[in-house]
Amino acid sequence: MIIETHSLSRKFGERIAVENLNLKIEEGEILGFLGPNGAGKTTTIRMLAGIIAPTSGYAIVGGLRPDHEPERLHEIIGLLTESPGFYDRLSAQRNLEYFAGFYSAIHANAQIEKHLKIMELWARRRDKVGTFSKGMKQRLALARALLHNPTILFLDEPEVGLDPQTGAIFKDIINGNGAVERTIVMTTHNLEHGLESGDSVIILDRGKVVYQAPGHDINKADFQQVYDRYTDAGK
Repeated sequence: MIIETHSLSRKFGERIAVENLNLKIEEGEILGFLGPNGAGKTTTIRMLAGIIAPTSGYAIVGGLRPDHEPERLHEIIGLLTESPGFYDRLSAQRNLEYFAGFYSAIHANAQIEKHLKIMELWARRRDKVGTFSKGMKQRLALARALLHNPTILFLDEPEVGLDPQTGAIFKDIINGNGAVERTIVMTTHNLEHGLESGDSVIILDRGKVVYQAPGHDINKADFQQVYDRYTDAGK
């Protein structure tokens, strides 16, 4: 297993965000976390990516403990947050040059050119990021997440507000159009997107796993009933 969690839990004060999460994710698997806002999806991603530490329990990601070795972990994972931050007064290329400096042993110029072209941003590489649309910023954020060819990719609500062009690029990346086989963990509240993209799907509600099943074999109508029953969507 490339990702495992063992009773992974996180509290914020008295509020339980994630409770006793136990996962096993195989190399190359695409896992979709479904659930309403506040279900614990983003908190789980942040713990797996070494951004925040669990209150109790632990995770192993790519053979590393995120809470013990976050710097080493960040060499092998890519992370796309729901609201990625950039330096708006710098160009797209200068932004990526800056972030490439955090990784060792990559050919920054070649990787920047490659991924800006994949994201259809090469022609805008010298433009300030502050002039970019939301969709363009999301594509730039994905380019940043892929600069160092990570084998594990965490995507937090990647479909929010996507324009059709950006949505098509994201779909190609998730479906594995690149040479690198990636394990992808993706959060979403979009039922259809989660079922289409995931090899397996998990419903989180109030920090707990309430349902788990293979994604491609699920009947959407039946799953909608399950989703509504276990989450606030049906209340």
